[in-house]
Amino acid sequence: MSVERGAEPVARITALPFQEALLIGALRARAADAEARAQFSAELGDLMGPQRAAETEAALEDFFEITLRHVRRPVMRHGLTCSCVGADEAVLAHLMTISTSGEREDAMLMACLLVRPDMAPAVVSQARTLGLVLLRGASEAVRPAPAGSSAPPLTRTLH
Repeated sequence: MSVERGAEPVARITALPFQEALLIGALRARAADAEARAQFSAELGDLMGPQRAAETEAALEDFFEITLRHVRRPVMRHGLTCSCVGADEAVLAHLMTISTSGEREDAMLMACLLVRPDMAPAVVSQARTLGLVLLRGASEAVRPAPAGSSAPPLTRTLH
């Protein structure tokens, strides 16, 4: 049995920026069962607070809805707890990052790898919105544990 090209491991989730790791965790939870989705939501709420978590979940759902509805082929993903990042997962995450940083032409090219060309502008726009929401959430989420606390600091991944 050969590995699907889109599932080919290209990175470790711990090596990714917070926003990219979160997007991949959300993609995996979305594809899993209701329990995994509920756990992801709970962890997101703990990480960002209920209001920011709700905003983030809505932006994630909007991005996944438009992107996954118009993909050229099924998006491959790794298991919920896998430490690897597959090629398709990496492309989705990087698309969000470059859309947010203003590299629109590069984002359009990358979007065309995933979706029909006529849908690329809408996907890039939604990726930018998601990226900005995640940047706001990350600014509140990634903080060290209080001094004297026995709790470990928050990590960059949700699993």
